[in-house]
Amino acid sequence: MREQASMPLDESTSKLRRRMFLRMGGLSSLGLTLPELLRHRQAVGAESRPGAKAKSCILLYMTGGPAQQETFDMKPDAPEAPRGEFSPISTSVSGTQICELLPQLALNAHRFAIIRSMHHDQTFHGGGAHYNLTGFPHAPRDPTPEFYLDRRDSPSIGSVIQQLRGYHYGLPAAVQLPWWVGHGMFERFAGQTAGFLGAQHDPLQIFYPEKKDLPGTLPADFRLPEGVSTHRLSRRLRLLDSINRETSSGGKSERQFAKHQAQALDVLNSGSAWRAFTIEDEKPTTIERYGDSKFGRSCLVARRLIEAGVSLVTVAWPGHENHWDTHGDHFRMMRETLLPPMDRGFSALLEDLADRGMLDETLVAWTGEFGRTPAINGNKPAGRDHWPWVYSSVLAGGGIRGGQVYGSSDAIAAHPKDDPVHARNFVATIYHALGYDPSTTVIDLTGQPHHVVPENPVTTLF
Repeated sequence: MREQASMPLDESTSKLRRRMFLRMGGLSSLGLTLPELLRHRQAVGAESRPGAKAKSCILLYMTGGPAQQETFDMKPDAPEAPRGEFSPISTSVSGTQICELLPQLALNAHRFAIIRSMHHDQTFHGGGAHYNLTGFPHAPRDPTPEFYLDRRDSPSIGSVIQQLRGYHYGLPAAVQLPWWVGHGMFERFAGQTAGFLGAQHDPLQIFYPEKKDLPGTLPADFRLPEGVSTHRLSRRLRLLDSINRETSSGGKSERQFAKHQAQALDVLNSGSAWRAFTIEDEKPTTIERYGDSKFGRSCLVARRLIEAGVSLVTVAWPGHENHWDTHGDHFRMMRETLLPPMDRGFSALLEDLADRGMLDETLVAWTGEFGRTPAINGNKPAGRDHWPWVYSSVLAGGGIRGGQVYGSSDAIAAHPKDDPVHARNFVATIYHALGYDPSTTVIDLTGQPHHVVPENPVTTLF
């Protein structure tokens, strides 16, 4: 459970009055969530480096940690356990093979680079997520050994971009959908928010909690309640602003709150920008291309958001429905619920970006917390456990040379063999593609600068 600091009684009362007021108007979620997510501060940071081609990034995050042996690092000549049940297939790149359950990605192998030598030392989900989403290690904190979300986390890549670039035509620089990086309804792994930069730089998080809720439609939180016009909402927010002035001492936090309310109203009035979250105007053939899974539809929304000016979109595998943490029933889950929708959504995204001439300026990154063990465990049905000592990640677009395989693992996919790439290097490579070098800094809530590029990028990928 996250620690919560106590607050003075007058501040607590003030916040309670705000919540009660907004609920009276049926806009508790809009009044509190949107302003919180739409805070904006003066951007700081480095200019784009010469030669960096990516203007934006789509991060495909496979919550749970996908098995390298059943995705991009097949071991057909290994003993039975590391070899697994699936066979490799040829791809559009001579000599490169991937899992037979990824046929569409196999046809697109010339568009992406596979890194088969990824590694770090964090065996918990939250530690692995923190490394892959921020580039920095996460120290254990009692009583949360699984490293759940905390404001002491390092800022995610999206949060850094949010501070550096700010808003663009009513849209934030960073968006996350369709769910938290985490398992179930309540687990939220570390490293996916702005952490110590403050909630004002969190990515805008668009979530679809129910199975019937599909990405490509605007969630209820972002729609005006029936019978409430933007004019009426504006009047309510002006009244709420007067409550703020009465109950505050004129502090900075109160002034920011009022500013964020105004930004929330701007969002509601700028319908054209928010149409990027809906897919109703897409051709049926395009929607079909991505598939009807939450992951596939989120990939389509991600493309639309990039077109609309969002800089970084994180598509987090919907871990509240299923996930890649396959300690049991591994092969059935990979065969039936995980690999097919991932193959379809990921490949459709690459093809769609390429068809639209967007891939050269859009970096697409695919990764998870870690890989899975070479051994099969004794669970019934059996599975693979956590394995951070080697795993695979994928990069495409944004200047990355497609068709290459960088690094390798040993004969049983247990450790890097050639050209090891730490999670720090992976995150640094994303920053490099987007034009940020090791001198790039962000400012925390106390005004202190922090370097955000954790290590040297793998420049030979470009």
